[in-house]
Amino acid sequence: MIEFELDGHDYIELHSLLKVTGLCESGGVAKLLVADGLVKVNGEVELRKRCKIRTGQTVELHNQQIIIH
Repeated sequence: MIEFELDGHDYIELHSLLKVTGLCESGGVAKLLVADGLVKVNGEVELRKRCKIRTGQTVELHNQQIIIH
């Protein structure tokens, strides 16, 4: 499990989150994984690569969870 702090920001875009947490090597790879339906937000498949991820949400990719604080 990875815990991610927004550090005063309201949100982070999904593809950026996957990149900065190291689950994807680049934003381009992150966008492809989202488009392929491999990423879940709060347990539901998310197909919007620019989906705004906010405090309290959980993101899953390849059995890895990211908790947003």
